[in-house]
Amino acid sequence: MPDLLKRPFGTHGKVHQITPESAGWRYVGFDLIKLRPGESWAEATGANEVILVMVEGKAKIEAAGQDWGELGQRMNVFEKTPPHCLYVPNDSQWSLQATTDATIAVCKAPGKSGHNARRIGPEGIELTQRGEGSNTRFINNIAMENEDYCDSLLVTEVFTPAGHWSSYPSHRHDEDDFPRVTYLEETYYHRLNPADGFGIQRVYTDDLQLNETMAVYDGDVVCVPRGHHPCGAPHGFEMYYLNVMAGPLRKWRFVAAPEVAHLM
Repeated sequence: MPDLLKRPFGTHGKVHQITPESAGWRYVGFDLIKLRPGESWAEATGANEVILVMVEGKAKIEAAGQDWGELGQRMNVFEKTPPHCLYVPNDSQWSLQATTDATIAVCKAPGKSGHNARRIGPEGIELTQRGEGSNTRFINNIAMENEDYCDSLLVTEVFTPAGHWSSYPSHRHDEDDFPRVTYLEETYYHRLNPADGFGIQRVYTDDLQLNETMAVYDGDVVCVPRGHHPCGAPHGFEMYYLNVMAGPLRKWRFVAAPEVAHLM
């Protein structure tokens, strides 16, 4: 069985660390850091560009030689308010000090251009509906391809109501054949409301050589190296996930699974 499902390896400090080497791919990295008030964390970006997403809580952040002040607003991700984020280019330093309990996602992918550091959100991020019926979900786009300050990263948040499907109709982005489809690796950082709930994520290829169905719990990460990757939120459990995508071309083009193509 492929090791696609990553459980948090703790409750404090760095609780997820997914690298291209550990995931068996080339582009996407994802860390999750949980801090208490007054605690600090610092890293260098190296060859990667980074988007820091304040999933929950507040922190004072310095990055790329600038003091960005206190970022963060929502104390629970299911408030659904726009996130406070910070883009940090390659070959830079960043540090933060939590002012409340804080959960910070560190989204990574190759950086090449040394763009300027910049705040992302909450201004300019608006919760928007996608889909209809039991396929309705709500999106906070953080850095999709219409933003030109990234070299590789594509980052978005998705809120899936209880009883609904998401990342559906099933689709894949695992070939480098633009404009038909692009190759993008992807991570899903999942949260559930209530937190003792569960969701379902399936990752499968058309030939079913990869065919995994996973129960995901609050705080889990799923890696999607290839194939289709729909999610289901059972009745009674609301699902959130933070997506990080990257590949050789910063474009999101996908192909629907044959059995659901008529739903697109």
